[in-house]
Amino acid sequence: MSIEYLGLSEINGPLVVLEGVKNASFEEIVEFSMDDGTKKIGRIVEIYEDKAVIQVFEGTDNMSLSNTHTRLTGRPMEIGLSEEILGRTFNGIGQPIDGLGDITAEVHLNINGLPLNPVTREYPRNYINTGISAIDGLTTLIRGQKLPIFSGNGLPHDKLAAQIVQQASLGADSDEKFAIVFAAMGVKYDVAEFFRRTFEESGASDHVVMFLNLANDPVVERLLTPKLALTAAEYLAFEKEMHILVILTDITSFCEAMREVSSSKGEIPSRKGYPGYLYSELATLYERAGIVHGKNGSVTQIPILTMPNDDITHPIPDLTGYITEGQIVLDRQLHGQAVYPPINVLPSLSRLMKDGIGEGFTREDHQDVANQLFSCYAKVGDARALASVIGEDELSPLDKRYLEFGKAFEEEFIGQTETENRSILETLDRGWELLGMLPKEELDRIDTKILDKYYHVSQR
Repeated sequence: MSIEYLGLSEINGPLVVLEGVKNASFEEIVEFSMDDGTKKIGRIVEIYEDKAVIQVFEGTDNMSLSNTHTRLTGRPMEIGLSEEILGRTFNGIGQPIDGLGDITAEVHLNINGLPLNPVTREYPRNYINTGISAIDGLTTLIRGQKLPIFSGNGLPHDKLAAQIVQQASLGADSDEKFAIVFAAMGVKYDVAEFFRRTFEESGASDHVVMFLNLANDPVVERLLTPKLALTAAEYLAFEKEMHILVILTDITSFCEAMREVSSSKGEIPSRKGYPGYLYSELATLYERAGIVHGKNGSVTQIPILTMPNDDITHPIPDLTGYITEGQIVLDRQLHGQAVYPPINVLPSLSRLMKDGIGEGFTREDHQDVANQLFSCYAKVGDARALASVIGEDELSPLDKRYLEFGKAFEEEFIGQTETENRSILETLDRGWELLGMLPKEELDRIDTKILDKYYHVSQR
């Protein structure tokens, strides 16, 4: 039997304090009732002796110290799930907002997930095709990987996320089930509408589960949205044996919500005001990606974060880089040159790429082509630096070829339209065409047999 308490001892931002509590549990869900009939829910985030600090999901507006009824439910936050969630849109706390009614739940799962025994994890192999050459060719996304996108304010990460949702697949020769879980945190209404409209018009919405937390929604909801999305992904992957790609945008909003709630609790801040447990909170999200032994499904993550002031040493991208397996970096200079997507390939990498590409996965020449494109593009930077000092006319013929290669690489390999969906073979062939602009003896990162088989002089 649950006990109902009348009154609160303190209200502070999104937090309330309840005294005289018995048998309360950490992360327990709490229900509130006000005199005007309004109902709200919250969760216990701190317990000290007989006091419980509770986060109120919908905010503390119209709650009073004297007339608020509080009931402890005795259970953690859960979400009802079934295959009906595919094609549906939910708010930041898992309630349907698409007007299609409630789903018929097969199971209710704790949104904090269950810890994965490291021994039961399988090493990620095979790739997910995004149709974007800079990702598929040079920073390949592997099933079960967590590969973040580091962006900045004003850069087109929303367009890139929408394009990945529309184009992502397991490859043309795969018949396995594939779906996408998309979670947006703290986005403006027009951005949320852009995602919703884009997915519907492209026909992608049938295999997408959307969780939308808007900028005007309570801050506390932002802390739940990615956990709800990942719980839905784990259910589809490990219970329904589907391959799931999870896109989380924007992780920076999640971290700032954490900082705001931490400040309300009076906790001692760490770097730039973020709580000291920022690393462990991010790890609890990112480490829910992976493949489990004995299950055919997988959870792959693409968290997107905007770096404040384009600072890659900021705590959010810094800690994210420690946990994840690489990064895709968007570049403001390329964006200024009208290159889309403006992916700077030199600081970008995929640490698991080597084990999910090549013969049997993509094509035998994939790793060699990627290595050579990286090497040649790095030399483009050297040639441009030299040209800025002595002038382009004074460069050697080889350096001038590198400048031409760099321009073509940015416009034709990195650059593509928002609706252009390139196969992995088309991406690799395009890479060979660009490498054909350079003398054969310059291509020192490619095996001789592969070079003889694929190299041809480009007619440019």
